[in-house]
Amino acid sequence: MKKALAIIMIPVLLLGLSLLGSCKGGSGKRQQKIVEMSQVKTIEKEIAKNVYPLPTSAEVIKMLTELEVGYIIGISNPVANSKKYFTSAKRAINLGAYGADLSYATLYNISQEVINYLDVIRSLAAELNLSKIYDETLYDRIRENFDNRDKLVEILTGAFNDTYAYLADNDQQSLALLVVGGAWVEGMYLTTHVSEAAYQIAGISKVLLEQKKSFELFLEITEPYLGDQDLKNFIDLLGPMKRVYEGLGTSLTMQNIIDITKAIEVIRDQMVQ
Repeated sequence: MKKALAIIMIPVLLLGLSLLGSCKGGSGKRQQKIVEMSQVKTIEKEIAKNVYPLPTSAEVIKMLTELEVGYIIGISNPVANSKKYFTSAKRAINLGAYGADLSYATLYNISQEVINYLDVIRSLAAELNLSKIYDETLYDRIRENFDNRDKLVEILTGAFNDTYAYLADNDQQSLALLVVGGAWVEGMYLTTHVSEAAYQIAGISKVLLEQKKSFELFLEITEPYLGDQDLKNFIDLLGPMKRVYEGLGTSLTMQNIIDITKAIEVIRDQMVQ
């Protein structure tokens, strides 16, 4: 995985540069050290921008399956909505959302829904020049591994890592972040709507608190790109969730979960329009 690659590569690069510096003469060591650290920071940025920055929706939804929460038909973004997405920004956001819906259907083995969401994802992906990632072999791999949940998470996570990396590599970092944001919102929506009283399900609090960290990281990594109006608009849309999360402590009350549910519902309703 690209996340693992970054974790492994950065220490290796640091070691390599330090060894290189040890071979230099003593007179230029201080200057060499400054150059080395500058090189490391540049390399770190290049690696980081191509690494999918958050837990993918497949990883989040796997938590729900482990809580033995049943599948609810009708809470995912309807595939018919895809006909309303004409701009690159809307397509990117809802590519992320449909990716979460695909993960939801896949990890619960809902075969027809998997086909439906793969079809709509392929359509949006084609508009964003991502057809190679969501080709016919993806469904074959999913079908072959329907009984292996860990493998399914690996397949779906790989597809989203590739989506993010492709867009980032092609100077479309803002679109890449919109995909991430759309997936995060839909994943949160599914998490908070798996039951009419999600706050009564043991373990939901832990999932929602873990997503607080992801949310804060997402806001942090979008900051350098807020000159892009589409991304800024999306961040502004997340305002209700930001306000709720800012008021939380290290544990959640029933009211906290209700507030999170309402906030994500408002955001998601606007996102999928």
